[in-house]
Formats: sequence, structure tokens, C-alpha cells
Amino acid sequence: MLIARSIADLRQALSPYRRPAFVPTMGNLHDGHIALVRQAKPLGDVTVASIFVNRLQFLPHEDFDSYPRTWDADCAQLEAAGCDVLFAPREADLYPEPQTFKVHPDPQLADMLEGHFRPGFFVGVSTVVMKLFACVLGATGGTAVFGKKDYQQLMVIRHLVRQFALPIDIVAGETCRAADGLALSSRNGYLGPEERREAVALAQALQQLAQQWRDTPATGRGALEAQAQDTLRARGWAPDYLTVRRRADLLAATASDAPGTLVALGAARLGSTRLIDNLEF
Repeated sequence: MLIARSIADLRQALSPYRRPAFVPTMGNLHDGHIALVRQAKPLGDVTVASIFVNRLQFLPHEDFDSYPRTWDADCAQLEAAGCDVLFAPREADLYPEPQTFKVHPDPQLADMLEGHFRPGFFVGVSTVVMKLFACVLGATGGTAVFGKKDYQQLMVIRHLVRQFALPIDIVAGETCRAADGLALSSRNGYLGPEERREAVALAQALQQLAQQWRDTPATGRGALEAQAQDTLRARGWAPDYLTVRRRADLLAATASDAPGTLVALGAARLGSTRLIDNLEF
């Protein structure tokens, strides 16, 4: 596996290829990331991953400085998965001057849910993704693979690619889960042993919400989301949202939206760790 630190080195490494398949990450990799790399491999003539902890998407009180960096383990996992090129820029490589030009996604999509509770988050995500796309896929286009666990992020990136007419196919990877159903996440490493056992309650709450939504007449669904939050709150969680939305645009589900077009999304804090998850139904 070739490791490129600078944009010039990356472009030199990719110059013989016509269609890269790209998986952007912030490192601290788990089996979910590796599944995306394996999914990407047959989609291009060279498989590229990136590791970059993007300061722009962290709020001032969030965990940028303490975000886990596990370089040696990450490289070993990527190489074993068949990654051909790892782009691992330093901050000065990717942002050699203050990033005053930024990508502001449609607020109707980006200012709800995660964007409401983490203001500016999707500006940071969209800006770094646009820059990574320019570095990795700018010469030829190609494919980029993003996980469904970050459901709203996936939708923002799809809209970005469409509106800027980028020659990039966005492919979704299914959420990988532990044996008990917990969605794999780099932030799971913050959980203590008791918290780790409790953490699966978020996925269970979303499953219950989806089932209740299916089983309840439309006129009786109004309280289901609040009840789901109360259930988690009673277990010691601090929920931001548990909600049912339309997959197409993440707007609130209506009586005319049939199962098979919906997604239940949740975000909640367990101790000091904020977890997110979703379930299509």
C-alpha cells in the first residue's frame, strides 16, 4: 500500500489510473470502515482511502484533540483489506492557508437533525469532502463509498455531487453492527464496560419506534417519537432526537408515506459519549 502525504504525491500515484474508488475516513478504523473498503475495491481500477481528522466539522466543545488516532492499526487493516493508496495529509497539506471558501449545503437538509444539534457540522463535512474529491477524484471522476450509519451525511454528499455535477458515483454501504446490534462507530471506544452493554438500547429503541409506527394508525402516531425519547431518558440517556423521516428528503413522515420509504433516526448521549444510529423500514 502506497502512502501519500501531499496532494502532489497523491496525484502522481493516481496518474496511471482512470477510475479510483475512494473511501474517506477520519481513522480509528473499525470493521465498518474496512467493509466499505472491500465494497469499493471492485468499483474502480485503484482503491484509495483517506485518513484525515477534519477540524472544520468539530464544534469548539467537541473532541477534536482527543479524537482517537490509531495510525499503525489503521494502516495494517487497510493494507489487509486490499487498499492500494492511502492519502494521509497533514493539516498543513490539506489546509495550507485558512479555508475561507467553504461549501454551505442546503439548510433545508443540513440544518435539521444533526445540523440542528451540531451547528456548522455539515459545512465542515461538505468542505472537506469537496476538497478530498478534488484531490482524489478531480482528474478523472470515479466512485466514493459512504456508510449509511451517517445517514444524513450520506444524503448531504449525494446532493453536493448532484448540484455541482461532479463525475462521481456515490455508493452507500450498509451499517455494520456488533453481535448485540450496536452500530459500529469510532466513538464506541469512549464507552466504559457498563455503558457498552447499555449502548445497544439506542438501536433497540429505533427498532421499537419503527415497529410501533407500522402497527399504529396514522392518527395515533403523534406521540410515538416522544415516547421513544422518554424510554431512553428513563434508562439514563440524554436523547437529542428519535424520529421517523422520509428517506427521500428527511422531512417528517406523513400518513401517506408507506413503509419501505421511511427511516427512523436517533442521536443520544450516554454518559459523555454521543451515539447516532438509524433504521430503514
